[in-house]
Amino acid sequence: MDEDGVMAPFRIALAQVNMCVGDLAGNAQRVRAWTRAARLGGADLVAFPEMMITGYPPEDLVLRKSFAQASQAALDALAADLVADGCGGLPVVVGYLAHDEGARNAAALMYQGTVVARYYKHHLPNYGVFDEARYFRSGTTLPVITIAGIDVAITICEDLWVDGGPFAVAGQAGVDLVVCINGSPYERNKDDVRLPLVRRRSAEAGATVAYVNTVGAQDELVFDGDSMIVTPTGELLARAQQFEERLLLVDLVIEPGQPRRDGPIGPMTVNRERLSGDDEAAVGRRPDLPPVPHFRPMPDLVEVWGALVLGLRDYVEKNRFESVILGLSGGIDSALVAVLAADALGADRVFGLSMPSKYSSAHSRDDAADLAERIGCHLDTVPIEAMVAAYLDAVKLTGLAEENLQARVRGTLLMGLSNEHGHLVLATGNKSEISVGYSTLYGDSVGGFAPIKDVPKTLVWKLARWRNSVAAERGEVEPIPENSIAKPPSAELRPGQQDSDSLPDYEVLDAILADYIDRDLGHRELVELGHDPETVATVLQLVDRAEYKRRQFAPGTKISLKSFGRDRRLPITSRWRETVES
Repeated sequence: MDEDGVMAPFRIALAQVNMCVGDLAGNAQRVRAWTRAARLGGADLVAFPEMMITGYPPEDLVLRKSFAQASQAALDALAADLVADGCGGLPVVVGYLAHDEGARNAAALMYQGTVVARYYKHHLPNYGVFDEARYFRSGTTLPVITIAGIDVAITICEDLWVDGGPFAVAGQAGVDLVVCINGSPYERNKDDVRLPLVRRRSAEAGATVAYVNTVGAQDELVFDGDSMIVTPTGELLARAQQFEERLLLVDLVIEPGQPRRDGPIGPMTVNRERLSGDDEAAVGRRPDLPPVPHFRPMPDLVEVWGALVLGLRDYVEKNRFESVILGLSGGIDSALVAVLAADALGADRVFGLSMPSKYSSAHSRDDAADLAERIGCHLDTVPIEAMVAAYLDAVKLTGLAEENLQARVRGTLLMGLSNEHGHLVLATGNKSEISVGYSTLYGDSVGGFAPIKDVPKTLVWKLARWRNSVAAERGEVEPIPENSIAKPPSAELRPGQQDSDSLPDYEVLDAILADYIDRDLGHRELVELGHDPETVATVLQLVDRAEYKRRQFAPGTKISLKSFGRDRRLPITSRWRETVES
């Protein structure tokens, strides 16, 4: 209370931070650093994302007893270290892996060197990016902790998706604030779902909801942050910038004293704890806050670019690569990947390799050189005609086998230079080509990471033009040559070859792929939507036959509802074929 008996604002800190799976010591250090910042900011409570100690998602690591024990040991050590840092009086919510009754996705509230409350995720989904039902047991207790006179409940991520779940229990218990810690991956247009969902749960709980999310990338997944605070009336009080680490400090004016019900409520138990200490006495001496950030969701192409850049940067940095290498053909796909890499890592860490064959056009070589000059990356040229001829002198290959040999020679060169210099090879295939198998195994499909694996070809063109427009607005050189964008796409493996010789127009192809892959529509449903029946039959046959290729493709950043390898996995050996009759 202040001198007039008015309840002082409750200052909450949401730590939207980047973690790394398995780096328990490093993740704990991040908690310590951001907690110190929250304490200096006068916070009454600081919350970190889901599985902060272990990194998220740890996948099969959770099945190892040694990993679970290390998670618990790191949590205990962190609680003591926070006291040593002078932060013991600041309540800290942090996600970790518990293994007391089997593996559990858990949250701990640490205070004065001990864990005073634990919460275990109630809802374990069996869908989407991480099949938690395979790994974790759910919890049965909803902890409610009184901090500075405010009743605070803790929930974890997918609990948001459950009608009548923990948020309803929080409402019945008369909770003032629900802190929801998350590891919610980015997908295009996810903001259309996330904010309305938080608003529904705030109304259900009759309480303000503080939603803190991870930022950063882990393998194929990228996390955009987008942490937010929403009141029971649906007002958005604050929202953090996407794709950047942030400490979101907000003063909440909450009038405590909702009707409180202790004890069992439905299938869960509400446990109440009251924290005491000198933190309440510090109110009034804390610094004033700057204006509360209220970032709007980014425009679509800005958001996608941010996700792709962050996904590539974190994959390279967290796996400790110094540089990347890719084949520069002069085409749009390799050009876009090169610019992404330059934005993510700096052009000096990007190595391009031009590998012309006897079928390569002069403009392809010129466009590759033009791109490298525009972005300032390294470029070497290694002609492959003599190498291909040496193979053909040793073994007779014709037609498609001869065409694919060129791609495989290029793949071998890239992997050889990777071994020699330690570069990470970037595969440049897009989602449209990967969907229909329009790539060569051990050729253009080689690589350790595929930055545009989940980017349809039509979106590749849009991103290229958008990125050039951004450069023009800044007064910079447009990074992608216009000729790379405008010319008909071609692998140049035979005279006059174009993608259109083998595939429908990409506008047509991508529309069918979106309905077949992302929406799981069958042959008949696709035709009923208005897609050309003959084209549908051709595309579905190509997609179904290419599963063995997709299984061998490098990981790449997920931006869609259904990415290959992460969300969509069909049997390689299967006689099921989609037809109008089926």
